[in-house]
Amino acid sequence: MRTRSKIATLASAALVSTWLVAGATPASAAGPCGGGYSRVGVYAIPASGARTGTLEVYYNSRSGKNCALTYGYGSYAGRVSRKAAAIGLGGATAWAGADNGMFAHYAGPVYVSARGKCIDVRGQVATGVRHLNRVHCG
Repeated sequence: MRTRSKIATLASAALVSTWLVAGATPASAAGPCGGGYSRVGVYAIPASGARTGTLEVYYNSRSGKNCALTYGYGSYAGRVSRKAAAIGLGGATAWAGADNGMFAHYAGPVYVSARGKCIDVRGQVATGVRHLNRVHCG
């Protein structure tokens, strides 16, 4: 009788443990800019010719901030090379955020508060450059 009671207790504990683990909801993974950002644009660097990288733009509707990152592509992915990302308000004379250096994987993230406004973004990998003016307005 004691053996049956111990087995029943262990089985109940195992069932409760399984239920607790299965019932737990996983934390939502934060993207490269942090939680709450959605990707709103992906651009090849440069716009034409041999591609060296990718410029990605994200937006957080809660904070009103945009974010940009530049990744290497092809032989530049994972290889130390010049990578740069810059972001600012559309038409501004200076970048609100910029990251430029010799990186293996990416430059950024860089941010600008731009609720209801357009942004300018720039990405560079090696000698390839992509510059977009007054995009993602809103």
